[in-house]
Amino acid sequence: MTRKPQPRSRWKSIIVVGAVALLTSIYLFASAPPPLAAPPPPTDQISMRTVFSILELENDAARALYSEEIVNRGKGVGLVFHERWRADSVHAGPLPALFLRETARHLERSGTQLGLFLGSRFPINPANRLSGDQAERFAVLEAMNTPQFFYEVNTQRQTAMFADRAVAEVCVRCHNEHADSPKKDWQPNAIMGATTWMYPDANVSRERALALIAALRESIRFAYTAYLGEVSTFRERPEVGARWPRDGFYLPSADAFMAELARRTSAATLAGLLDPPSAERAAASEPAAPPQAPPAQPASADPYGNEVTLAAPREKS
Repeated sequence: MTRKPQPRSRWKSIIVVGAVALLTSIYLFASAPPPLAAPPPPTDQISMRTVFSILELENDAARALYSEEIVNRGKGVGLVFHERWRADSVHAGPLPALFLRETARHLERSGTQLGLFLGSRFPINPANRLSGDQAERFAVLEAMNTPQFFYEVNTQRQTAMFADRAVAEVCVRCHNEHADSPKKDWQPNAIMGATTWMYPDANVSRERALALIAALRESIRFAYTAYLGEVSTFRERPEVGARWPRDGFYLPSADAFMAELARRTSAATLAGLLDPPSAERAAASEPAAPPQAPPAQPASADPYGNEVTLAAPREKS
């Protein structure tokens, strides 16, 4: 026959259980170490001021590469470049400013909402005249010799303006001699205009920043590929591949051109993403004048401040 537990034993068990619970509570809420602090919110954001600076460095490098290694060197081996390069009757490639315009047009169609514009207070082409907030900011840029970052109310875009300088003698000569130029006393290294960037947001993720840089590079590739497409119609056309005009009657492929651009810019772009002030300092510095190849052919001015070759072009097929 089973004995019923005595009341005193039952109370002892209750007391023991209660004591254990009390001691456990004291340990957890009084003696245990404090809980870990909540992790801070994500900070993977980068200012568009920095992104604009990186884009400006990439674009400057592309313009320098095209101007120095394709246009200047190319003219020395018989290649022709002209403002009306798209016309059926003109068998030539785009001048450097038109190469930038081709890049900007493709960028506009990329869906990134990133805008690019080259303007001036004294443009030969009236469509390139700065106005509104941009004209006012450009006056500050000229006076202070520093890039301008601001929110433009009319466009509702974050905006950055960087000085576009007359680093090549041909730019000065063209603007001073052109019949339609509103200013004819330009000097070397003068600020002739501004490269202007626009984007809706003040800050973006680093992933978005990389996407904008990639979109610019793709637009540069598009502009260069458009030139190669024009070249393919010439009866006498250079060999396209790994070699450059400095080697003779050659042109680099789009892959070779972009690989050289990446070699020139990737280290600085990565540094800018990791250390934003470095990108802003680099973009604000004055560019060195590119080496000038001796003119191989007679030239006159064009409405965009670049040399127009007048020698007979190679025929299209």
